[in-house]
Amino acid sequence: VQLQASGGGLVQAGGSLRLSCAASGGTFGMYALGWFRQAPGKEREFVAAISWSRQTYAADSVKGRFTISRDNAKNTLYLQMNGLKPEDTAVYYCAAKLGAASSSGSNYQSWGQGTQVTVSS
Repeated sequence: VQLQASGGGLVQAGGSLRLSCAASGGTFGMYALGWFRQAPGKEREFVAAISWSRQTYAADSVKGRFTISRDNAKNTLYLQMNGLKPEDTAVYYCAAKLGAASSSGSNYQSWGQGTQVTVSS
């Protein structure tokens, strides 16, 4: 499956953004999907994941602020980000894998190109 992330941008602290990840070339509903992010000088980190059955998982740092969802009819993954903080600034990547959802990026087979999110204080 091929993934294309979009929706990033510049937002003030406390603001909101919704990221989208459009998929093509695979049976979207079969995949577990995840969002990861990487800030400059830091390692990639898990943000949130959603299973094929729509069970969701989120990193402690974003729980209560970020919501992951999927629309199988549109072959699209979303990440609604509210209450953004400067420390959320990073390039955000979507990823897909067969089987169970995972918080480990090494388990994902397909990756989107990334979209930049910048939160100003």
